[in-house]
Amino acid sequence: MSGWARKRFWKTVEIVEQDGGFAVALDGRAIKTPAKAPLVLPTRALAELVAAEWRAQGDTINPDTMPATRAANAAIDKVRGQFQEVAELLTAYGGTDLLCYRADGPEELIARQAAAWDPLLEWSAARFGVTWNVTSGVMPAEQAERTLARLAAHVEAFTPFQLTAFHDLVAMPGSLVIGLAVTEGQSTPEDLWQVSRIDEDWQMEQWGPDDEASALAERRRQAFLDAARFFAACA
Repeated sequence: MSGWARKRFWKTVEIVEQDGGFAVALDGRAIKTPAKAPLVLPTRALAELVAAEWRAQGDTINPDTMPATRAANAAIDKVRGQFQEVAELLTAYGGTDLLCYRADGPEELIARQAAAWDPLLEWSAARFGVTWNVTSGVMPAEQAERTLARLAAHVEAFTPFQLTAFHDLVAMPGSLVIGLAVTEGQSTPEDLWQVSRIDEDWQMEQWGPDDEASALAERRRQAFLDAARFFAACA
């Protein structure tokens, strides 16, 4: 059965225990991924997220309203078979982490970045036993191999489902530290998203809002928050 049939064809959505996890069944038939693998979730909480999306569909299925289902499919069909490559890709964000690249002016922007970003770097340094090199302007900041190795070990301990969510938690803000802060409950996902938007918000204050940029930012924000919910449900 295809997970992406265009028209709604089911009446009931149930969660059933299956293969050491939880499946979502439509009229008694378990959903499969686009690659035809069994869609088995590791926790009931994840299954509830997926089931709620299927229950909420109208006459026509809209994949855009099903982020948990899409993430579960990706975890099974893609990330599970490419785990190391994905883990390395995300760890590499630490080498150019947003929080390590600061403005060289004006003073108000410099102060905003320091107030929001320094505590997160300090937290991650203490939590993971790493050090960060911070720069300003266009100068690159090379991070120590030991720092990236320690963070890589932490990322590689995630499950494929966690790593799938972690992708958007890192890629959307452009920060490995912010992604890790979400997974560790260092602050709320909404607050951490706002932390990542300091530069953009500053520009908007100076030049006014741009409708296209605002729409893109909202889509990225929603993807970030959806990923945070998915990660939390993995436990």
